[in-house]
Amino acid sequence: MTTSPAEPTDPVDAPASATVATAVKEAGAGAPEPDAGESTSAAPEPVAEDADEAPDARAGSRRALVGWILTLVLVVALVAAAVALLIQRNNAAQRDEQRNAFVQTARQTVLNLTTIKPDTAKEDVDRILAGASGEFKSEFDGREDPFVGVVKQAGVTTVGKILESGFESQDGNTAKVLVAARADVSTPDGTQNGPRDFRMRVTVTDDGGTMTASKVEFVP
Repeated sequence: MTTSPAEPTDPVDAPASATVATAVKEAGAGAPEPDAGESTSAAPEPVAEDADEAPDARAGSRRALVGWILTLVLVVALVAAAVALLIQRNNAAQRDEQRNAFVQTARQTVLNLTTIKPDTAKEDVDRILAGASGEFKSEFDGREDPFVGVVKQAGVTTVGKILESGFESQDGNTAKVLVAARADVSTPDGTQNGPRDFRMRVTVTDDGGTMTASKVEFVP
């Protein structure tokens, strides 16, 4: 059996292959490697809507603050109005109460003046003086007993009745009240029996809550 001799390797091809491999390696080594921190793809740019959200949020906050302030102002205004109304109503109630007291005092004064009986003349005069002051009271000074004597001697009885009354005016703690009254007169012989109508202007003074008649005038 005959063996074929091995073909000798071409001494020229080996150095050429080594040269190509070396060139490839050097080319790879010279190329810059990508930075580990860099992404292979570009990062997305911020969306424009994100930049607009901050001004919108601030504007919303301002609107909410303005609304809260307006609500607070409205509440304070309503409370102030309610307090003012309450004070006004209280003042009006106090004024009406005082005026009613003026009128009632004037009515009682006229009723006392027009109701006098011989049997109770002294008590009747004392009742008149108990509600009198000022000029009206001074008219009776030193005249009480003579007046009582005349009433008893004449035997005249008068029974008064208030027909109408009205508040006229007020100046500080003094008020004027008009009162219309009727006195039924009875005499011993009956010759002068009958009603007598009177109109009087009574000045009433409020002295620390005590009402008195300080002046009485007959008016036509």
